[in-house]
Amino acid sequence: MKPQQRNARGWFHRSLDLVAWPLSRRRLRPGELVAAALKRTGLRDFGPEGPHGQALGVLCEALEHEAALSPLGRLLARQTLGCALETQLQLAAALKARPALVDVPIARPVVVLGLPRTGTPILHELLALDPANRCPLSWEVAKPFPDASTRDPRAPDPRIAATAREFAFSERLMPGLQSMHRIGATLPQECVGITAFVFSSMQYPTIWRVPSYQRWLQQACDHTPVYRFHRRFLQYLQDGKPGLRWVLKSPAHLWQLPALLATYPAARLVQTHRDPLAIVSSLASMLSVMRSAYSGDIDRHAIAREWLAECASALDASVAARRAGVVAPGQVLDIPFRAFMADPPAALRALYAHFGMDFNEPLAAAIGAYVRENPAGGPSGHRHHFEDTGLDPAASRQAVWAYQAYFGVPSEPPTGAAP
Repeated sequence: MKPQQRNARGWFHRSLDLVAWPLSRRRLRPGELVAAALKRTGLRDFGPEGPHGQALGVLCEALEHEAALSPLGRLLARQTLGCALETQLQLAAALKARPALVDVPIARPVVVLGLPRTGTPILHELLALDPANRCPLSWEVAKPFPDASTRDPRAPDPRIAATAREFAFSERLMPGLQSMHRIGATLPQECVGITAFVFSSMQYPTIWRVPSYQRWLQQACDHTPVYRFHRRFLQYLQDGKPGLRWVLKSPAHLWQLPALLATYPAARLVQTHRDPLAIVSSLASMLSVMRSAYSGDIDRHAIAREWLAECASALDASVAARRAGVVAPGQVLDIPFRAFMADPPAALRALYAHFGMDFNEPLAAAIGAYVRENPAGGPSGHRHHFEDTGLDPAASRQAVWAYQAYFGVPSEPPTGAAP
């Protein structure tokens, strides 16, 4: 094995590969996937965003020719794409049954921006502590449609336990991921989990090596209908819980700030900032683990090169949006990573003050309790080193220096650990 490769696929993966082999030999063809979703659901209408368009075709081609899927990985990919199509069908049916839901506005959401590994999951969890806020939760994004025939309103929603079981299985497929990135059925979910349903999501390049899809997503995809679907999904989720303030999160919004703000023009943006080279080092380590569930061909150096370019592109896009006035100065709050991690309660107070939101004592107490129960602020034990990325430090620094200079983001000394 090459030094830069990391292959976490042991006997568990190989055993599942043997089981999956007979079921995984068919190609991933959009027409077959659509037909199967129609048959499974008995529904016919995919909604105004359509069943797949170009996105599903581009993604399937990349999966076939670039992702080096294992038998298990191919089976999981088929299930993932099929689930997305079924969700489109079910959402269209739900909104057709209750058309008034799409008339309820998504008023002034708080949208957390910032690349992965910049403290955004912790910030999202802290904001979720406020009863006035409403975050999309992992279980309701994964399983948004209840089974009315078996639902006992007096019992916990069975979808929560089902999602927890799936996450436990994911931890077996991706051993060590929980120490790098907290996942849980009742934790807030990122917006990429919603846009994945229409096959236009940065979720896919994180779990699969799909460079042609990644280029299409950034350069050719029309994200306007993607955000329309995103809004319709939130409108469905907020049924029965009006008046709460949505709190959303995704680094993918950095690439698409014009489309985001065209859909949510009054959004309140929070951008977290950190030395991008520390981000790339951590990502190369984490994505090596995530992709090992789907492929036995894992090259950490290639992942680092890929995500250095992606991070630089996202950060440059955020600078361009500021310079062009796409984002008004008062519409965004910038939070340095180190300052946030040093004093999360102070950062939350500043955020609420900036946007004129009510920061009360019960919320302060809840944040204090969270910080005491999570002293590291999040996952622990994630050790990574920039030298393991195979990247040239000087060239890498040059790629992100324009962003660092614009926002005044300091370079971090190389370390072996980061949350």
